[in-house]
Amino acid sequence: MPERTKTRPWKRWSANLAWLIRFCAEAEKELRKLDPPVAGRVITFLRDRVGKLENPRSIGETLQGKKFGELWKYRAGDLRIIARIEDRELLILVVRVGHRKQVYR
Repeated sequence: MPERTKTRPWKRWSANLAWLIRFCAEAEKELRKLDPPVAGRVITFLRDRVGKLENPRSIGETLQGKKFGELWKYRAGDLRIIARIEDRELLILVVRVGHRKQVYR
């Protein structure tokens, strides 16, 4: 699992959200590998759909199995956004971003 010290907030838009959204280094690297319009859809989805919710679990699904622990997935077309939700800090930590066929490996 990624270390917390390697996360960065997305300062351009996180101030207006109910939840702070951060990307671990691996997720940010995966996001940069996507085509710009596709990466934009991921950012828009997180900003407009997930970050503004009172309960971000209302549109996501919990992942099953020991490998995933208490992670949640969000669907954005064929992409999956894997995140950990930390209620005490009102934080959504994105740990993986990728195509649905590859993100769970």
